[in-house]
Amino acid sequence: MLSLNIGLQEKIKLVPIDLKNRPDWYKEKVYPANKVPALEHNNQVKGESLDLIKYIDTNFEGPSLYPDDTIKQEFGEELLSYTNTFYKAVTTSLKGDGFDDAAAAFDYIEKALSKFDDGPFFLGQFSLVDIAYAPFIERFQPYLLDVKKYDIKVGRPKLAVWIEEMNKNDDFNQTRRDPKELVESYRKRYLSSS
Repeated sequence: MLSLNIGLQEKIKLVPIDLKNRPDWYKEKVYPANKVPALEHNNQVKGESLDLIKYIDTNFEGPSLYPDDTIKQEFGEELLSYTNTFYKAVTTSLKGDGFDDAAAAFDYIEKALSKFDDGPFFLGQFSLVDIAYAPFIERFQPYLLDVKKYDIKVGRPKLAVWIEEMNKNDDFNQTRRDPKELVESYRKRYLSSS
């Protein structure tokens, strides 16, 4: 996850969880749905990624990562609502040979990135929407390029610039996995299930 606010890393204790062998205490005491990530704060547990990033943005000090502009807020909510559709469209393509669903999903992203011209991010300036999409695109891009020989940036200049700008974000880079490790993990998940 991206560090949402300056100094937040000193306020939140990160506890690495082995996804293949989650400890019993995690499910029992922290998050019964047994998903990651999760945040326990003020006797509340948040575990759905979108809920979690919104909670962090509104409950910790620092500049807001959601714009004041009503039009941008509405578009941001639309984009946040699209994350599950985006994920399903791309993962469906990862499991099979067709790229129609993935291509349409990445075209949607390209169009969304074209809506505002005051910066390279979804809402112009860096926001919660970028945080929501970054892990998906970070994981899908190397796999699609390496295994399927499909470059998500071709014909999508706004997406190419967005990826370039995200790669300049130090907080994002601290959370990234090695691309080779991601490709191997996705090979096991998607090639063995097809």
